[in-house]
Amino acid sequence: MTDQELKDLVAQLAVSQSKTDAQLAKTDAQLAKTDDKLDRLAEMVGGISNNQGKVAEDFFFQSLQQQPVLRGIAYDVIDKNVLRSTQGLQEEYDLILYNGAEVFILEVKYRLHPKDIERLVKRKGPNFSILFPQYRNYRQHLGLATFSVEPEVLQEALAQGITVLQRRGEVFETLPL
Repeated sequence: MTDQELKDLVAQLAVSQSKTDAQLAKTDAQLAKTDDKLDRLAEMVGGISNNQGKVAEDFFFQSLQQQPVLRGIAYDVIDKNVLRSTQGLQEEYDLILYNGAEVFILEVKYRLHPKDIERLVKRKGPNFSILFPQYRNYRQHLGLATFSVEPEVLQEALAQGITVLQRRGEVFETLPL
């Protein structure tokens, strides 16, 4: 290969590299726009999910305010969205019902998933006694309230001794153990 052929080849490679760099810059700009759109979409979907959860919480809270009875036990007080932190431990409980001897911890989910059962049984239930030592001697009940649940998830919750509340039209129904 001659010196001139080599110079021509290097010049062609430089032009080609310049075109490739320009195309990569365009692609990067398009990806940045796509990332922005995906971020906005994720924010919208998260907002929808949060709104559905709030609708479910309000429904069960208002229903229980009207008739604070679960599993045949009447409760005097109902608290909503209780956040407690102590000793580096923090939990938020959707609904807590109390009377002089019983406490009912109720987590509300628009759609119930197996992980919700595990979180209630293995973490939120046990942590309640640490976070609320004044209720340590109370009989503790665990429950999940939901608008939607698959039959196998429902059976798993019931098998673990969890009371399940499901919306039935304008009211809710407590499913027995």
